[in-house]
Amino acid sequence: MTGYVLYGRPGSGSMVVEAALAELGLGFDHRLVGKAGDGGLDPALLALNPRGQVPVLVLPDGSAVTETAAILLYLADAHPGSGLAPKAGSSARAQHDRWLCFFHANVYEAMLRYFYSDRYVSDPSAAPAVKSAAHSYIIQHFALFEAELGAGPYHNGDNLAMLDLYIWMLAQWVDGAVADCPKLMRLCASVAARPAIGPVQARHG
Repeated sequence: MTGYVLYGRPGSGSMVVEAALAELGLGFDHRLVGKAGDGGLDPALLALNPRGQVPVLVLPDGSAVTETAAILLYLADAHPGSGLAPKAGSSARAQHDRWLCFFHANVYEAMLRYFYSDRYVSDPSAAPAVKSAAHSYIIQHFALFEAELGAGPYHNGDNLAMLDLYIWMLAQWVDGAVADCPKLMRLCASVAARPAIGPVQARHG
């Protein structure tokens, strides 16, 4: 194996991994997989991730990485000259990783509750309340980050990082999630305007 293989599907977390690979100028073999309800999951995907979730990135050595945040951090460290994460061990890197984990653990998880609220209840009648609470939680946590943003187009001033790509993806998934966050809207617009990102955006809608 000489390159990367990405297992993903449109509208999923594989979107940001595609964006990162595009920014890095790295080619990859794209394996599109359906959802479990679409007739069963690809056995090759299940062999790599028994949970059947995407994205999964198979590395050039044949090993596989799951969990979107872990994939992004791996790519940043594997290609340090890209500048897609601050220098390892620096204070700026600590803040980058802090907020990436914040969004992965809070906002992404809340979006699962928002879109799949029926999975989080034993009584179907409670699903709308779960969805409503998740929506409020998402907006609250975007607002917390809004208060931390400075004047630059990205979190770390003029330097695009994996964190910015991740936020750009999440902000598209729930209508109005960042409507009251002008700095976050600016960040997302700055990412979307990058030449490498346009084709990724078009593929995922």
